[in-house]
Amino acid sequence: MKAKGTVTVGPPANIRKGYDRVFEKIYRMVLRIPRGRVMTYGQIARLLDDRFSPRLVGWAMHATPRDGRDIPWHRVINSRGTISTGRVILHQPDLQRLLLEAEGVVFNEGGRCDLAVFQWSPSLRKRRSASPGFKAAPTRTRTNLAKRTNGPTHAKAKPTQRKSRNGNNS
Repeated sequence: MKAKGTVTVGPPANIRKGYDRVFEKIYRMVLRIPRGRVMTYGQIARLLDDRFSPRLVGWAMHATPRDGRDIPWHRVINSRGTISTGRVILHQPDLQRLLLEAEGVVFNEGGRCDLAVFQWSPSLRKRRSASPGFKAAPTRTRTNLAKRTNGPTHAKAKPTQRKSRNGNNS
């Protein structure tokens, strides 16, 4: 029981643990981005879980821990190919761009990098094989379909002959 007059600062412990787990997933993804490549906030959110928002990824990047892993927070940019940290890092608003340019990412006069060139996407095959218990769906080939339907899939049904009331075939 809380003593009278005490104030709880921040979210409850169970919610903080949930954020810590989510942020850790984001950090693991960001650690995979190679030098000279970028990912977008929305791309990371979609790859990890549809419930996550690009803004949540931004919060995680803003809270990147200084724990010796050297998480490359600067490799995460917005969907327009521009940096979004100018208003966050007031003492050095161009820091993210300078770090990316040092890795070879090129920005145009408008401050955009070409996502078609510099955006990185993890291989779907690697992600699937890395997840335990993943079993690929069976492929459906013409042969498999034919076996399942007990015959070729392209064969037309033979017309049936109907007898008329007077006994003649029509």
